[in-house]
Amino acid sequence: MAEKQQKTPERKAAATGPKAEKAPKAKTAKTPAAPIEGPTEKMTPSSVPVVNARNEKVREILLSPEVFGVTVNEHLLYEAVKQFRAGGHRGTHMTKNRALVSGSGRKPWRQKGTGRARVGEIRNPLWRHGGTVFGPVPRDYSYAIPKKARAAALRSALAQRAQQGAIRIVESFPVEAPKTKVLRGILDQLGVTGKAVLVDHQPADALVLSGRNIPGLRVVDDAHLTVYDVLDCETLLVSQEALGKLEERLTP
Repeated sequence: MAEKQQKTPERKAAATGPKAEKAPKAKTAKTPAAPIEGPTEKMTPSSVPVVNARNEKVREILLSPEVFGVTVNEHLLYEAVKQFRAGGHRGTHMTKNRALVSGSGRKPWRQKGTGRARVGEIRNPLWRHGGTVFGPVPRDYSYAIPKKARAAALRSALAQRAQQGAIRIVESFPVEAPKTKVLRGILDQLGVTGKAVLVDHQPADALVLSGRNIPGLRVVDDAHLTVYDVLDCETLLVSQEALGKLEERLTP
């Protein structure tokens, strides 16, 4: 192997000499990151037109920013929909345990001396036609969420549909008698297709009965409007009176 080269005094002194100071780096100002825009951003609602039953523009109104301009909380929407669907779970499931299944409770044979496995009764869960162990029993799946959380979820749902342009404000729904044909004509004039929810303040019986026979349409009182109703439709038709009641009730 080649011998290692020894350092000369000049090179050794240069190696052990003071190190040259590095020039300080110039600090560059960091540019702040641009905010990420998305559907959950807080938006200021603009003015929306109010139309009559013939789809003629009557006036323009400004939606309340405290209700329709809030930041959409998607997790809160999930919790509200989950709670609503849990309330619709019937919970009538049931199986028979060893106490409810039919059969004698007599011991089939003596405990010892037969060579067979020990058994206490024919309703034993290990046997055919025996009882079920830890099977489902009737229960109530409904539960409650805080009142403020329900209101916040409904505000988020309305703000999301307002951003999507799915909310239409109608001056009123003039249905004097329970006639499905009359309400169907109003919906056709408004250009409503698919699933729709019609929200009115204390809707008349004629309006409720007229919309009951139209597939994909639900007539809801503004006091009973839920997050599921708002999200589970293509068009949300709101009367001007119901809009005022909703803004009054949901304004924090």
